[in-house]
Amino acid sequence: MTNLTRWDPFQEMMTLREAMNQLFEESFVRPDLARGGFVPALDLSETEDAYLVEAAVPGLKPEDLEVTVENNLLTIKGEIKQESQETKRNYHRIERRYGAFQRQVALPRSVKADAIKATLNNGVLRLEIPKAEEVKPRRILINPTSN
Repeated sequence: MTNLTRWDPFQEMMTLREAMNQLFEESFVRPDLARGGFVPALDLSETEDAYLVEAAVPGLKPEDLEVTVENNLLTIKGEIKQESQETKRNYHRIERRYGAFQRQVALPRSVKADAIKATLNNGVLRLEIPKAEEVKPRRILINPTSN
């Protein structure tokens, strides 16, 4: 037997609170979204030995990106250039985002900035940022005492 679900048009309407949250997010927290700018999505994770940053930068080549670390602030800069539009075509919609971007991430103080490894594979920039020795957990052996 099939259950019928009644469609409620009010359930799909955005509440005033949701609309205000979205407006605030687009205007103040991420103003680049309101202007249609491109900001790469980031994944931040940690292993025992390193911090990992993975950024989605589809279509970019290594020479299109600039990665710097200064005062424990990781900066990823780049630009996605728009292909020249053909004059023989009439565009009905352009949804891909173009333009320069910059993304910054504060790093912990105890990293080896001079040993960062960066790779770019299938549109994902992967940064492996080694932890400094004093941050890595160490196991301390306890010696038995002889009385």
